[in-house]
Amino acid sequence: MELMPYLEKTADTVDKYLHRHFGDVAGELNHASAHLLVAGGKRLRPAVVMLAADSVKKGASPDILPAAVALELTHTFTLIHDDIMDGDSLRRGVPTVHAKWDEPTAILAGDVLYAKAFEYICMALAGERAKVMAVTMLARACAEICEGQHMDMSFEKRDDVTEGEYLTMVGKKTGALYAAAAGIGGLLAGATMEQVEALYRYGMNTGIAFQIQDDLIDLLASPEKSGKDRASDLREGKQTLLMIRARETGLDLSGYRRELEDAEIDEAIAKLEKAEVISGVKKTAMELVETGKKHLSLLPVSPERELLAQISDFFVTRGH
Repeated sequence: MELMPYLEKTADTVDKYLHRHFGDVAGELNHASAHLLVAGGKRLRPAVVMLAADSVKKGASPDILPAAVALELTHTFTLIHDDIMDGDSLRRGVPTVHAKWDEPTAILAGDVLYAKAFEYICMALAGERAKVMAVTMLARACAEICEGQHMDMSFEKRDDVTEGEYLTMVGKKTGALYAAAAGIGGLLAGATMEQVEALYRYGMNTGIAFQIQDDLIDLLASPEKSGKDRASDLREGKQTLLMIRARETGLDLSGYRRELEDAEIDEAIAKLEKAEVISGVKKTAMELVETGKKHLSLLPVSPERELLAQISDFFVTRGH
């Protein structure tokens, strides 16, 4: 089984489910809730849920598909609210919810998806105790995402953010939902507590690596590849691992907090490469992935376990 065909097949399954349940909804608020959901996406978090389930119990994923969708609902609710806070007007190639409707409607649309995520976990065909534990795990992840977002926003006012603070923030903002995706998939498929813990740790390490790679893509990838403005983190002076390491090596990038020409971005990249900041950050992401993959050894050997390992590798190689 190869990763990319698997991800495409899973995205198609999730898309069909979402279109069936959200594609033709009545009422303006439900339309706003469904807007980003049906606009597409890689559906990576549902894929992790389904692979975790199948790696614990072969063939379990169809039974827990609603729970996989619940993770996509949660992810989309965070995007809707993030877009409001960041004032972004485009997401997934379509206008953001608050741009198409208004901010109050967007807040409520996100709240609807947040509530429905718990409803959909309970629709999975699994034991009642496992579902209670899965709901608890998702609730905890949602609280951590909010904490992580708040930390990220507070960093904007500071120039002394430490690497430890950054990794804590990313663990909450991005790692927590991947950790919950893997843990919930295992829980609903009947994993032992040791296996659930291993899957959770796998997801946490992998999710942090995913965010570090996102920061690298922001700087290094063309807008065509990344779908975002090039070097927006550099221009905004965002406290990413790249910027923190640059500061620690004595590299002052504050002069780049403005509109930049491509040549100026290339100049900043050259400075970061010379100081070995970029290679060091890539190495940290790879180490996190390797740590995450080690936790998978508690699962039986299977094609699905191998795909979980491959997803980790994909997280730190995408955008190349």
